[in-house]
Amino acid sequence: MFERRGLTMAERRRNERLAALLEEAGWSRAQAVAAFNRVAVESNLLDHASTGRSHITMWVGGTRPSGAAPDILCQALSRRLKRTITPEQLGFASPHSPRQGTLDWEADPLVSLTDLGSMDLDADRRKFIGGAVYSAAALAVPGEQWWQEMARPPQPTPSRQQHVGRADVTMVEELTVAFSRMDQQRGGGHGRKAVVQYLHSDVGQFLRGRFPDEQVRRDMFSAAGELAYLSAWMAFDNAEHSVAQRYFLLAVKLAARADNSPLVGHILRAMAHQALDLGFAKESLELSSASVRGQRYLAATPRERALLGVVHARGLAANGQKQAAARALLRAENDLASARDGVREPHRTFFFSGAALAHETACTLRDSGDRAAAIQQFRRSIRTRGAAFRRTHAVTLGYLGATQISNGGVEEACATWSGLLDAMEEGIYSGRAKQAVFDMRRLLSPYRRRKIPAVMELDARAASYLTRVD
Repeated sequence: MFERRGLTMAERRRNERLAALLEEAGWSRAQAVAAFNRVAVESNLLDHASTGRSHITMWVGGTRPSGAAPDILCQALSRRLKRTITPEQLGFASPHSPRQGTLDWEADPLVSLTDLGSMDLDADRRKFIGGAVYSAAALAVPGEQWWQEMARPPQPTPSRQQHVGRADVTMVEELTVAFSRMDQQRGGGHGRKAVVQYLHSDVGQFLRGRFPDEQVRRDMFSAAGELAYLSAWMAFDNAEHSVAQRYFLLAVKLAARADNSPLVGHILRAMAHQALDLGFAKESLELSSASVRGQRYLAATPRERALLGVVHARGLAANGQKQAAARALLRAENDLASARDGVREPHRTFFFSGAALAHETACTLRDSGDRAAAIQQFRRSIRTRGAAFRRTHAVTLGYLGATQISNGGVEEACATWSGLLDAMEEGIYSGRAKQAVFDMRRLLSPYRRRKIPAVMELDARAASYLTRVD
């Protein structure tokens, strides 16, 4: 975890930048370590998850950390200070620059697809993205000129030999539906490699093919963008946040190349969701605001507009804008109420219903401090969700239990969390749902010494489950 450069302690220069940021954060060494290790675990960088207070002391003293440690510390401090902190601001250089390679908005989407595929499908090279940290610095949405340039049809090249027609677009769309259903049933930890393989082999070749007209080209890029989005969402659901971020960025570039504004909004909304879950409230609001801007909202179907609006409401609530959040929720409810059955949704990975609206509304109310109303909405979501959405059902149970115990309902929460474990033991592979089990044990911790039977039984069951799946 340290880079040895042959310097003695006397020769090292104290890292005043890092010391100043830790002081600004108001952290003791123990608090800094706890925040660092939390990010390391979330990023699946377990080699860094056992960092101790002595590491922080040595870094402040001038020792340079190695590997992903600078990026982990950047994210921990970014969350605490509510602004993006870079390795340079810490006094470190990082091997994982936020603008490097697959996190570059300026790179051509086909180049990004090739680079990302070569890393994700190669076991050794995948360590690069698997060992990187989610980058808040890469979330800045480009200006209007970028979107206009991306939407311009590319110049045809002689190398495009394969003819790609409407049937090929339909095939990609149908397989995306199948993969998406699998994700909803089993979670993002099941089958993502198959999605990635198809995206980078068959679909990658289609994108480089010869199209009969401009509409087929745009439709193929839209289909590819949605498949890339699905790969990103699956990685996000499985807590592979750095991998997910790279696929979200690829997806939004493919959708922009297709000039598909509603799909761009759909993907920006998902990026906002991820940023919010990881504690980047300001960046999340910027992304969700971009998702409801112009044709991204106006050209979307009523169901799509409702989903965009409710995630925007969550971002507003997380940034303390309660009245604006309430207005955004009301608009989302009205949008969903205006949706008609039988209307074909253009995006195959798109599922939004009253149950989903209730789930997101509950998250908004929870973040606004209204736990009682949030509990009602979580219950409504659970009561009305169909059996096809087992993964989301498990996540909602986890959130409901956490809100109930925060509101003083310990035994209520235990009953809810028992249902979560029932769902997980039926074969759901979801990092978000698994995190809910970790959170359950943490929230139950203050009650263990009281020897409450429901708590003791549930905690033992959760510990047994985590032992089996780790």
